[in-house]
Order: sequence, then C-alpha cells, then structure tokens
Amino acid sequence: MIYLKEANIEDYKKEYEAIKQLPENENGFENKYYNVTEEEFRDIVIPELINHSNGIGLPEGYVPDTYYFLWNENEIVGLFKVRHYLNDFLMKGPGHVGYSILPKYRGMAYASQGFSLAIEKCKEIIPEDEIYLSVNKANIASLKVQEKNGAYIVDETEEDYLTRIKIK
Repeated sequence: MIYLKEANIEDYKKEYEAIKQLPENENGFENKYYNVTEEEFRDIVIPELINHSNGIGLPEGYVPDTYYFLWNENEIVGLFKVRHYLNDFLMKGPGHVGYSILPKYRGMAYASQGFSLAIEKCKEIIPEDEIYLSVNKANIASLKVQEKNGAYIVDETEEDYLTRIKIK
C-alpha cells in the first residue's frame, strides 16, 4: 500500500535514511538536510519540520509547509513537500509542491502515485483554487508526472515550466 505520512519523530531513523539518499540539489529540488547527522536530524530537523508545518518558528519570507514521506508498506520511497499557501516568490517559481523519489525507486510510477496523494493533501490545506508548480525543462519525466495528474503549462522561464492543477 502506497501512502503519505507526515515527518514525525517515531519514524526518524527511516526518514533520515531516506533524506540521505536524496541528492543535495537535483532538477530544482533542494535537499537542505543532505549533510546533517542522524542526531541533528532527530533533535533539530524533525522538531523544526513539525513546527514549520504548524507555522511556528518560520524564517522570514517562508510559509508553513509539511514534509510528507511517501511509503510503500514499510519502506520510504520518496518525499513530498507541500507549502500551505503562496507568497510572491513561490507564486512565480517553486509553487505549492516539491518532491523527489529516492534514486533506487525511480521509474516505478511512485512519483505519479505520490503526486496524486499530494494533490489530495493540497485540497485539504491550500486556500488557492489551483496548485502552482514548476518543473525544470530538462526534467521531462517530472513534467509527465504533473501532466498525468492534470497539470497544464501556463508559462515558462529560461529554466522551468510553470504549471497549474485546478482543484476547486
């Protein structure tokens, strides 16, 4: 069974193992926790993620966001980050959702399945009528995942396609 589960302290060991497998920066997805130790992840990162999800302790210019790990049974296969609403910067770029699938699980349809689940989370969380997204032009697989889930291109920059998914 495939499901999304919020970052939490009980699963920190598996979450940490997953975070360490994701590249530091790949196709626009930034893994800020690539170089943290397991202790830092448990004692600092997880509490910070939980607080940020609740709008507590946000750095200036940030919005609340929730980290959801994508699980297949008892294994983490990916990570989805849902921003609860947009500011000007997010509206013109990264948007509501960022995600990455662990390298060994790519090409197995986890991105499409996880993205579908993330859309359902967005419907519960975000106030906007559309999910704003971006995708690196070189990342055709991710664009196809978005399109498979109802996304359409609304604009582009030199590096990215800006896409939307109507949810209301």
